[in-house]
Amino acid sequence: MTLSLIPHPDFPAHAIDGVEVDIHQTDDDMLLTYRVIGARPMRPEWAVAERADGLWQTTCFEAFIRPGDGHSYFEFNFSPSTRWAAYAFDRYREGMRNLALPVEPFIERTDDGVEVDLDLSVIPYLPCVMSVSAIIEEKDGTKSYWALAHPPGKPDFHDPACFVLELPAPRLP
Repeated sequence: MTLSLIPHPDFPAHAIDGVEVDIHQTDDDMLLTYRVIGARPMRPEWAVAERADGLWQTTCFEAFIRPGDGHSYFEFNFSPSTRWAAYAFDRYREGMRNLALPVEPFIERTDDGVEVDLDLSVIPYLPCVMSVSAIIEEKDGTKSYWALAHPPGKPDFHDPACFVLELPAPRLP
């Protein structure tokens, strides 16, 4: 499925026309392909693929997954540098901790974004709701914030209003 993200109205892009995400889910795996349409965004220099914090401070692609009807959720960050982050939260912006992953995400830089292979085996066996988002920094320093939905006010990808994509259970028990 291909989804078009919408820009936050208070932070318009200058040269970026859009952001799309292709999502393909299989048993314990999800393939996410993020594409930036328009001018090429600022991309961090390639780095060794490893866990890193603060990736959202420049161009970064994100996925949030909330299993079942609960409040806990997971956050995944993917940088064009090939660095990544994964966190678990007990509820909205509370109880944040690093999420141990059995397999690190595989991130491949593309000309217009990134392709990510994400192991979902840490997600409980429940239907989920998901949010996909992106922070795009342009070469002139302009930052725009893209998501499937935005709550009122400043950009906040953790807000429950952003979790609008329904997914079947990531895998069978």
